[in-house]
Amino acid sequence: MDLNDLTRTSGEWLKAAGSEADIVMSSRIRLARNLAPFPFMSRADDEVRSDIERQLRKQVTALNADGGLSYIDVSTLEPLDRQFLVERQLISRELADSHGARGVAVSAGENMSIMVNEEDHLRLQVLRSGYDLDGCWSEMSRLDDLIDARVNYAYNDQLGYLTACPTNVGTGIRVSVLLHLPAVVMTREAQKMFHALQKIHLTVRGLYGEGSQAMGDFYQVSNQVTLGKSEEDLLKTLKDVIPNIIAYERRVRTTLVKDNRASVHDKVSRAYGTLRSAQSISSEETMQLLSSVRMGVSMGLVDDVPIAKVNELFLHTQPAHLQKLKKSHLDSAERNTARASYLRQRLAT
Repeated sequence: MDLNDLTRTSGEWLKAAGSEADIVMSSRIRLARNLAPFPFMSRADDEVRSDIERQLRKQVTALNADGGLSYIDVSTLEPLDRQFLVERQLISRELADSHGARGVAVSAGENMSIMVNEEDHLRLQVLRSGYDLDGCWSEMSRLDDLIDARVNYAYNDQLGYLTACPTNVGTGIRVSVLLHLPAVVMTREAQKMFHALQKIHLTVRGLYGEGSQAMGDFYQVSNQVTLGKSEEDLLKTLKDVIPNIIAYERRVRTTLVKDNRASVHDKVSRAYGTLRSAQSISSEETMQLLSSVRMGVSMGLVDDVPIAKVNELFLHTQPAHLQKLKKSHLDSAERNTARASYLRQRLAT
Protein backbone atom coordinates (compact mmCIF):
# COMPACT_ATOMS: atom_id res chain seq x y z
CA MET A 1 0.00 0.00 0.00
CA ASP A 2 1.39 3.41 -1.04
CA LEU A 3 0.53 5.91 1.68
CA ASN A 4 0.73 8.76 -0.82
CA ASP A 5 -2.23 7.24 -2.67
CA LEU A 6 -4.34 7.57 0.48
CA THR A 7 -4.03 11.37 0.41
CA ARG A 8 -6.40 11.39 -2.55
CA THR A 9 -9.08 9.37 -0.78
CA SER A 10 -10.83 9.00 2.55
CA GLY A 11 -12.00 5.87 4.30
CA GLU A 12 -15.46 4.47 3.67
CA TRP A 13 -16.35 5.26 7.28
CA LEU A 14 -16.12 8.99 6.45
CA LYS A 15 -18.62 8.85 3.59
CA ALA A 16 -21.62 9.75 5.81
CA ALA A 17 -23.49 6.88 4.17
CA GLY A 18 -24.63 5.07 7.30
CA SER A 19 -27.63 5.49 9.57
CA GLU A 20 -27.85 8.69 11.66
CA ALA A 21 -24.75 10.01 9.85
CA ASP A 22 -25.62 13.62 10.66
CA ILE A 23 -24.78 12.92 14.30
CA VAL A 24 -22.83 9.65 14.28
CA MET A 25 -19.56 9.91 12.38
CA SER A 26 -18.70 6.23 12.79
CA SER A 27 -19.21 3.03 14.74
CA ARG A 28 -16.22 0.92 15.74
CA ILE A 29 -15.45 -2.38 17.42
CA ARG A 30 -11.98 -3.38 18.56
CA LEU A 31 -10.82 -6.73 19.88
CA ALA A 32 -7.66 -7.33 21.91
CA ARG A 33 -6.02 -10.73 21.42
CA ASN A 34 -2.70 -12.34 22.40
CA LEU A 35 -0.86 -15.47 21.30
CA ALA A 36 -0.64 -18.19 23.95
CA PRO A 37 3.07 -19.08 23.57
CA PHE A 38 4.37 -15.53 23.99
CA PRO A 39 4.63 -13.04 26.90
CA PHE A 40 2.63 -9.79 26.87
CA MET A 41 4.23 -6.90 25.02
CA SER A 42 5.44 -5.19 28.22
CA ARG A 43 7.64 -8.25 28.87
CA ALA A 44 8.68 -8.93 25.29
CA ASP A 45 12.21 -8.01 24.20
CA ASP A 46 13.02 -7.02 20.62
CA GLU A 47 13.70 -10.60 19.58
CA VAL A 48 10.35 -11.82 20.89
CA ARG A 49 8.58 -8.85 19.30
CA SER A 50 10.16 -9.79 15.97
CA ASP A 51 9.02 -13.42 16.34
CA ILE A 52 5.45 -12.34 17.08
CA GLU A 53 5.37 -9.85 14.22
CA ARG A 54 6.81 -12.37 11.75
CA GLN A 55 4.24 -15.03 12.65
CA LEU A 56 1.27 -12.68 12.64
CA ARG A 57 2.28 -10.94 9.43
CA LYS A 58 2.25 -14.32 7.68
CA GLN A 59 -1.15 -15.30 9.06
CA VAL A 60 -2.83 -11.91 8.64
CA THR A 61 -1.73 -11.33 5.04
CA ALA A 62 -3.07 -14.78 4.13
CA LEU A 63 -6.59 -13.85 5.21
CA ASN A 64 -9.26 -13.40 2.59
CA ALA A 65 -10.94 -10.57 4.47
CA ASP A 66 -12.81 -7.61 2.99
CA GLY A 67 -11.29 -8.06 -0.45
CA GLY A 68 -7.76 -8.52 0.85
CA LEU A 69 -5.47 -6.73 3.27
CA SER A 70 -2.36 -4.65 2.65
CA TYR A 71 0.35 -4.96 5.30
CA ILE A 72 2.38 -1.94 6.40
CA ASP A 73 5.60 -2.34 8.37
CA VAL A 74 5.11 0.46 10.89
CA SER A 75 8.62 0.08 12.33
CA THR A 76 10.14 1.31 9.05
CA LEU A 77 7.89 4.37 8.66
CA GLU A 78 8.97 7.95 9.21
CA PRO A 79 7.24 9.76 12.13
CA LEU A 80 5.14 11.76 9.65
CA ASP A 81 3.76 8.61 8.04
CA ARG A 82 2.98 7.06 11.41
CA GLN A 83 1.07 10.20 12.41
CA PHE A 84 -0.73 10.07 9.04
CA LEU A 85 -2.05 6.58 9.90
CA VAL A 86 -3.10 7.76 13.37
CA GLU A 87 -5.08 10.62 11.84
CA ARG A 88 -6.87 8.14 9.57
CA GLN A 89 -7.79 6.02 12.63
CA LEU A 90 -5.91 3.04 11.15
CA ILE A 91 -3.42 2.74 14.00
CA SER A 92 -3.36 3.95 17.59
CA ARG A 93 -0.95 6.49 19.03
CA GLU A 94 0.50 3.70 21.13
CA LEU A 95 1.43 1.66 18.05
CA ALA A 96 2.85 4.76 16.35
CA ASP A 97 5.02 5.67 19.34
CA SER A 98 6.11 2.16 20.28
CA HIS A 99 9.40 0.47 19.34
CA GLY A 100 10.56 -2.71 17.69
CA ALA A 101 8.82 -4.89 15.12
CA ARG A 102 5.20 -3.88 14.59
CA GLY A 103 2.78 -3.42 11.74
CA VAL A 104 -0.78 -3.00 10.55
CA ALA A 105 -2.90 -4.72 7.91
CA VAL A 106 -5.46 -2.44 6.26
CA SER A 107 -8.43 -3.27 4.03
CA ALA A 108 -8.96 -1.42 0.75
CA GLY A 109 -11.87 0.65 2.08
CA GLU A 110 -10.12 1.30 5.41
CA ASN A 111 -13.08 -0.26 7.22
CA MET A 112 -10.79 -2.85 8.77
CA SER A 113 -7.34 -2.74 10.31
CA ILE A 114 -5.32 -5.30 12.25
CA MET A 115 -2.57 -3.89 14.46
CA VAL A 116 0.34 -6.16 15.36
CA ASN A 117 2.37 -5.59 18.53
CA GLU A 118 0.41 -2.71 20.00
CA GLU A 119 -0.44 -3.03 23.73
CA ASP A 120 -1.50 -6.58 22.86
CA HIS A 121 -0.15 -8.85 20.15
CA LEU A 122 -3.25 -8.21 18.06
CA ARG A 123 -5.74 -5.37 17.97
CA LEU A 124 -8.52 -6.02 15.46
CA GLN A 125 -10.61 -3.04 14.36
CA VAL A 126 -13.75 -2.72 12.25
CA LEU A 127 -15.19 0.69 11.35
CA ARG A 128 -18.49 1.58 9.71
CA SER A 129 -20.00 4.87 8.61
CA GLY A 130 -22.79 6.15 10.83
CA TYR A 131 -24.58 4.11 13.46
CA ASP A 132 -24.02 0.45 12.62
CA LEU A 133 -22.86 -1.56 15.62
CA ASP A 134 -24.56 -4.72 14.35
CA GLY A 135 -22.70 -4.48 11.04
CA CYS A 136 -19.41 -3.91 12.88
CA TRP A 137 -19.97 -6.89 15.14
CA SER A 138 -20.95 -9.21 12.30
CA GLU A 139 -17.76 -8.36 10.40
CA MET A 140 -15.61 -8.46 13.53
CA SER A 141 -16.93 -11.89 14.53
CA ARG A 142 -16.08 -13.20 11.07
CA LEU A 143 -12.59 -11.69 11.18
CA ASP A 144 -11.90 -13.03 14.67
CA ASP A 145 -12.96 -16.53 13.62
CA LEU A 146 -10.66 -16.41 10.58
CA ILE A 147 -7.65 -15.53 12.73
CA ASP A 148 -8.61 -17.91 15.55
CA ALA A 149 -8.48 -20.77 13.04
CA ARG A 150 -4.83 -19.91 12.29
CA VAL A 151 -3.31 -19.04 15.68
CA ASN A 152 -3.54 -20.13 19.31
CA TYR A 153 -5.12 -17.33 21.37
CA ALA A 154 -4.26 -16.85 25.04
CA TYR A 155 -7.49 -17.94 26.74
CA ASN A 156 -8.55 -19.01 30.21
CA ASP A 157 -11.75 -20.95 30.85
CA GLN A 158 -12.51 -18.84 33.91
CA LEU A 159 -11.35 -15.39 32.80
CA GLY A 160 -11.82 -15.51 29.04
CA TYR A 161 -9.33 -13.87 26.66
CA LEU A 162 -6.15 -12.76 28.44
CA THR A 163 -4.99 -9.22 27.73
CA ALA A 164 -2.21 -6.88 28.82
CA CYS A 165 -4.65 -4.45 30.46
CA PRO A 166 -6.94 -5.94 33.13
CA THR A 167 -9.90 -3.87 31.94
CA ASN A 168 -9.85 -5.75 28.62
CA VAL A 169 -9.74 -9.26 30.13
CA GLY A 170 -12.77 -11.38 29.28
CA THR A 171 -14.15 -10.63 25.86
CA GLY A 172 -11.36 -8.18 24.99
CA ILE A 173 -13.93 -6.06 23.18
CA ARG A 174 -14.21 -2.28 22.99
CA VAL A 175 -17.44 -1.04 21.42
CA SER A 176 -17.47 2.65 20.55
CA VAL A 177 -19.49 5.22 18.66
CA LEU A 178 -18.03 8.56 17.49
CA LEU A 179 -20.69 11.24 17.97
CA HIS A 180 -20.82 14.85 16.81
CA LEU A 181 -22.57 16.78 19.61
CA PRO A 182 -22.24 20.52 18.95
CA ALA A 183 -25.74 21.43 20.18
CA VAL A 184 -25.28 19.60 23.48
CA VAL A 185 -21.96 21.42 23.93
CA MET A 186 -23.52 24.79 23.06
CA THR A 187 -26.20 24.36 25.72
CA ARG A 188 -23.60 23.31 28.34
CA GLU A 189 -25.29 19.95 28.85
CA ALA A 190 -22.30 17.83 27.80
CA GLN A 191 -20.66 17.32 31.20
CA LYS A 192 -23.95 16.35 32.80
CA MET A 193 -24.51 13.77 30.06
CA PHE A 194 -20.97 12.37 30.34
CA HIS A 195 -21.27 12.07 34.11
CA ALA A 196 -24.47 10.05 33.66
CA LEU A 197 -22.70 7.76 31.18
CA GLN A 198 -19.90 7.08 33.65
CA LYS A 199 -22.46 5.86 36.18
CA ILE A 200 -23.44 3.05 33.80
CA HIS A 201 -19.79 2.14 33.11
CA LEU A 202 -19.44 3.90 29.79
CA THR A 203 -16.49 6.17 29.10
CA VAL A 204 -16.21 9.28 26.94
CA ARG A 205 -13.02 10.12 25.05
CA GLY A 206 -11.89 12.50 22.33
CA LEU A 207 -11.61 12.01 18.59
CA TYR A 208 -8.50 9.81 18.78
CA GLY A 209 -9.54 7.66 21.72
CA GLU A 210 -7.81 7.16 25.04
CA GLY A 211 -5.80 10.15 26.22
CA SER A 212 -7.00 12.46 23.44
CA GLN A 213 -8.87 15.72 23.83
CA ALA A 214 -12.30 16.39 22.41
CA MET A 215 -11.93 18.36 19.18
CA GLY A 216 -14.64 19.71 16.94
CA ASP A 217 -17.34 18.58 19.40
CA PHE A 218 -16.60 14.91 18.61
CA TYR A 219 -16.82 12.36 21.41
CA GLN A 220 -16.24 8.61 21.50
CA VAL A 221 -18.60 6.74 23.81
CA SER A 222 -17.48 3.20 24.68
CA ASN A 223 -17.60 0.47 27.31
CA GLN A 224 -15.14 0.73 30.21
CA VAL A 225 -14.63 -2.93 31.14
CA THR A 226 -15.21 -6.32 29.56
CA LEU A 227 -14.69 -8.84 32.36
CA GLY A 228 -17.91 -10.58 33.37
CA LYS A 229 -19.82 -9.25 30.35
CA SER A 230 -20.56 -11.05 27.10
CA GLU A 231 -20.15 -9.40 23.73
CA GLU A 232 -23.93 -9.31 23.43
CA ASP A 233 -24.28 -7.61 26.83
CA LEU A 234 -21.79 -4.89 25.91
CA LEU A 235 -23.36 -4.31 22.51
CA LYS A 236 -26.80 -4.09 24.11
CA THR A 237 -25.62 -1.48 26.60
CA LEU A 238 -24.35 0.78 23.82
CA LYS A 239 -27.41 0.08 21.66
CA ASP A 240 -29.68 1.06 24.55
CA VAL A 241 -27.83 4.33 25.22
CA ILE A 242 -26.65 5.71 21.86
CA PRO A 243 -30.15 6.22 20.34
CA ASN A 244 -31.04 8.34 23.38
CA ILE A 245 -27.95 10.54 22.88
CA ILE A 246 -28.77 10.90 19.18
CA ALA A 247 -32.37 11.83 19.95
CA TYR A 248 -31.28 14.35 22.58
CA GLU A 249 -28.78 16.06 20.28
CA ARG A 250 -31.43 16.20 17.58
CA ARG A 251 -34.02 17.70 19.95
CA VAL A 252 -31.56 20.36 21.10
CA ARG A 253 -30.74 21.27 17.50
CA THR A 254 -34.44 21.61 16.72
CA THR A 255 -34.95 23.83 19.78
CA LEU A 256 -31.97 26.01 18.87
CA VAL A 257 -33.33 26.62 15.37
CA LYS A 258 -36.82 27.26 16.69
CA ASP A 259 -35.82 29.66 19.48
CA ASN A 260 -32.58 31.21 18.16
CA ARG A 261 -32.52 30.62 14.42
CA ALA A 262 -30.93 33.98 13.59
CA SER A 263 -28.19 33.53 16.17
CA VAL A 264 -27.42 29.94 15.15
CA HIS A 265 -27.49 30.85 11.45
CA ASP A 266 -25.09 33.72 12.13
CA LYS A 267 -22.69 31.40 13.99
CA VAL A 268 -22.74 28.88 11.15
CA SER A 269 -22.39 31.54 8.45
CA ARG A 270 -19.45 33.17 10.19
CA ALA A 271 -17.74 29.80 10.52
CA TYR A 272 -18.33 28.99 6.85
CA GLY A 273 -17.15 32.43 5.77
CA THR A 274 -13.96 32.21 7.82
CA LEU A 275 -13.10 28.80 6.40
CA ARG A 276 -13.62 30.08 2.84
CA SER A 277 -11.52 33.22 3.26
CA ALA A 278 -8.87 32.72 5.98
CA GLN A 279 -5.23 33.17 4.97
CA SER A 280 -3.86 31.31 8.00
CA ILE A 281 -5.73 28.99 10.35
CA SER A 282 -4.77 26.51 13.06
CA SER A 283 -5.90 22.90 13.25
CA GLU A 284 -7.89 23.59 16.44
CA GLU A 285 -9.78 26.54 14.95
CA THR A 286 -10.45 24.60 11.77
CA MET A 287 -11.97 21.72 13.72
CA GLN A 288 -14.25 24.04 15.67
CA LEU A 289 -15.40 25.97 12.60
CA LEU A 290 -15.98 22.79 10.61
CA SER A 291 -18.05 21.51 13.54
CA SER A 292 -20.36 24.54 13.22
CA VAL A 293 -20.60 24.07 9.45
CA ARG A 294 -21.33 20.36 9.83
CA MET A 295 -24.14 21.17 12.25
CA GLY A 296 -25.39 23.85 9.84
CA VAL A 297 -25.52 21.36 6.97
CA SER A 298 -27.62 18.90 8.98
CA MET A 299 -29.94 21.71 10.15
CA GLY A 300 -30.54 23.00 6.61
CA LEU A 301 -28.61 26.24 7.18
CA VAL A 302 -25.89 25.38 4.64
CA ASP A 303 -26.99 23.80 1.38
CA ASP A 304 -23.95 23.83 -0.91
CA VAL A 305 -21.61 21.39 0.85
CA PRO A 306 -22.44 17.77 1.78
CA ILE A 307 -21.62 16.26 5.18
CA ALA A 308 -19.26 13.76 3.52
CA LYS A 309 -17.13 16.65 2.24
CA VAL A 310 -17.03 18.25 5.68
CA ASN A 311 -15.97 14.90 7.16
CA GLU A 312 -13.15 14.69 4.64
CA LEU A 313 -12.01 18.22 5.47
CA PHE A 314 -11.77 17.26 9.14
CA LEU A 315 -9.27 14.60 8.09
CA HIS A 316 -7.31 16.29 5.31
CA THR A 317 -6.62 19.44 7.33
CA GLN A 318 -4.83 17.48 10.08
CA PRO A 319 -1.06 18.19 10.32
CA ALA A 320 0.29 14.98 8.81
CA HIS A 321 -2.28 14.96 5.99
CA LEU A 322 -1.43 18.52 5.02
CA GLN A 323 2.26 17.71 4.83
CA LYS A 324 1.60 14.57 2.80
CA LEU A 325 -0.58 16.58 0.43
CA LYS A 326 2.12 19.23 0.07
CA LYS A 327 4.84 16.57 -0.12
CA SER A 328 6.92 18.62 2.28
CA HIS A 329 7.67 18.94 5.99
CA LEU A 330 6.03 22.12 7.24
CA ASP A 331 6.46 23.99 10.49
CA SER A 332 3.41 25.20 12.42
CA ALA A 333 3.12 28.57 10.66
CA GLU A 334 3.55 26.96 7.24
CA ARG A 335 0.89 24.39 8.06
CA ASN A 336 -1.54 27.13 9.07
CA THR A 337 -1.02 28.87 5.73
CA ALA A 338 -1.27 25.62 3.76
CA ARG A 339 -4.41 24.63 5.65
CA ALA A 340 -6.14 27.91 4.84
CA SER A 341 -5.18 27.60 1.18
CA TYR A 342 -6.49 24.02 1.03
CA LEU A 343 -9.79 25.01 2.66
CA ARG A 344 -10.31 27.94 0.29
CA GLN A 345 -9.68 25.69 -2.67
CA ARG A 346 -11.92 22.81 -1.54
CA LEU A 347 -14.82 25.02 -0.42
CA ALA A 348 -14.79 27.00 -3.66
CA THR A 349 -15.64 23.91 -5.71
